[in-house]
Amino acid sequence: METEEPFDVFLWANQVDAIKNNVSAELFLFNKNYTPYKIRYSDKLTGAVKSIFIQEAVSYIIEEAEKGLECRDYEKADGEDNVIYRASLSKVERADTLIHLIEHEYKDIDYFSENEYDFKKVKGIIAKFTYPGDDGMKTFYIAKLLPASSALKGGSSWEINGESFEPFSAEIALKMPTDNQVAIVDGTIIVFNQSKFENMFQYDFKSQVLAEAKAKELCDKYKLSFSEGLTLDGLLADKKPLLKKVQAMDIAEEMPQDKLLDYADEMQLELMTDDDGSIIIMDDKDLTMFVNLLNEDYYVSPVNGRRYEIKSKKLLGEPDGEPPRG
Repeated sequence: METEEPFDVFLWANQVDAIKNNVSAELFLFNKNYTPYKIRYSDKLTGAVKSIFIQEAVSYIIEEAEKGLECRDYEKADGEDNVIYRASLSKVERADTLIHLIEHEYKDIDYFSENEYDFKKVKGIIAKFTYPGDDGMKTFYIAKLLPASSALKGGSSWEINGESFEPFSAEIALKMPTDNQVAIVDGTIIVFNQSKFENMFQYDFKSQVLAEAKAKELCDKYKLSFSEGLTLDGLLADKKPLLKKVQAMDIAEEMPQDKLLDYADEMQLELMTDDDGSIIIMDDKDLTMFVNLLNEDYYVSPVNGRRYEIKSKKLLGEPDGEPPRG
């Protein structure tokens, strides 16, 4: 059985280096919700766009390859020197969503304007590069984080013109990052900077692996139904406190589904089911309720009959002062 060859980043870098003068570029900002915004740039910046986004990355790969640069799977990342990593775009949900929006919902993407959108909510910038290939147009992306410190606002900034200060002439000025961070090519993410990649797309591989394992255990034991586009492992990976709580559970020993639904009714919680009897998870609030029920985090006081959500459980001594068992 043949296995698919991993993406060859060194071949790609040499190919792009050969055609870099024929590449067209389009820039997008994206916010913390991974919504992209189109943004124009002056013809005077064309050279700078190609230099900062393409040439820096391509030159690094070509030059460092001669010094033993390696490209390994991101799952094996260990912070080594002289190593870049590759990851499947489909496994990095936020990056996959961002590229999908740019490629398939382009006409619905707004242009960014400081008058309409708040630059403080911008997370990064991604450049889309297109060039003619042997079998049609080819595309790749280079993405960079835009930290808040990279922006200067006109109202509170001055510029030096000759020998004097002048009012800042732009709404916002950016110090564009020149370091190599992330490239996305043919469904593969090339990671130059591990910490910035993880920050950019809120991706934690170890949490993701753990979430996938726990999600499988939960789905094997319980009938669950998710809103379109949602997955249990994706929701768990995004909610680390919930993932930590699930991690501490022995799923096989948790109450069965019928008891769980009875418990939800007793607590007067709206844990919905569909016609098939599957528990409906429409968002992270539904997931939180489901996990809290599994963990028996709801309680009716025998004193006043009020219902409580238990935020933390501290094991007390047994009745009559006996030490806790186990």
